[in-house]
Amino acid sequence: MVIKVEPGTERDFLGYGADPPRVEWPHGARVAVSLCLNYEEGAEHSLLDGDDTNEWVGEISYTPTSAAHRDLSQESVYEYGSRAGAWRLLRLFERMGTPVTVYGCAEALARNTPLTRAFVEAGHEICSHGLRWREPSGMSEEEERAEIRRAVELIGELCGERPVGWYSRYAPSDRTRRLLVEEGGFRYDSNAYNDDLPYWVDVAGSRHLVVPYTHTYNDGRFAFSPGYASPADFFENCRRGIEYLWEEGETSPKMISIGLHARLIGQAGRASALRDLIAWAQERPGIWFARRRDIADWWYANYSHLPTHGGR
Repeated sequence: MVIKVEPGTERDFLGYGADPPRVEWPHGARVAVSLCLNYEEGAEHSLLDGDDTNEWVGEISYTPTSAAHRDLSQESVYEYGSRAGAWRLLRLFERMGTPVTVYGCAEALARNTPLTRAFVEAGHEICSHGLRWREPSGMSEEEERAEIRRAVELIGELCGERPVGWYSRYAPSDRTRRLLVEEGGFRYDSNAYNDDLPYWVDVAGSRHLVVPYTHTYNDGRFAFSPGYASPADFFENCRRGIEYLWEEGETSPKMISIGLHARLIGQAGRASALRDLIAWAQERPGIWFARRRDIADWWYANYSHLPTHGGR
């Protein structure tokens, strides 16, 4: 079977290889730390919104006896994120003075406009996480193009500014990157998990920036197996990642992404681990907490000369 390779999705096993660029972050930082708050509450799979199934990603390890009925338990887990968890995290970020990128599903943002306004007023970045929290691989090209366009429009209406970044649920479709470039206005996407630095790809003759994300340093492991047994596991995993990259950063600065979810890390005991992680990092010199758009802007300003790499 011959598989068509869409522009910007070519596999690349080489990357920067043995000679990564000697990155200089602002103020001589050794590592850029990108806190990413995935805000999906109200945009997940739901029978009420016309989906065929209930949302399957959650903390409660059981399968409903009937897929034809609403999963009220799962729904309430997501509601915790919007009702309590996100506000707790906003207060924490304000207290610690840390800027955050919000991976916001447009319909989730629309269902909690006070929270969306608070994100914007606090200076956090709203990066599009799709119209709803669903996989683009299950859409036709026309459907995906329409959802990208509507997500951009809706986020612009809610936030007063269109998003400049995009991150799909788990995995993009083969054509997602091409559609983002064709839509225009995006400075970057984060639909990759394959590097510790941003990199350029060629998408049908256009240079496009990828700011890689992670599932490794991610509170999603509170809901998946193998997962975190306690908040201390999240803290130690992320601390070790930052520390090691900080050590490498003496000669080869990198970036690290920390994935967060309001319904998960927004729980009080887990939020305390995030608080301790931020406090530990802030005590160490040479760490730059940055929104992803800030990292992208820095790359455009200082590393536009770097060659393009293959695909994802």
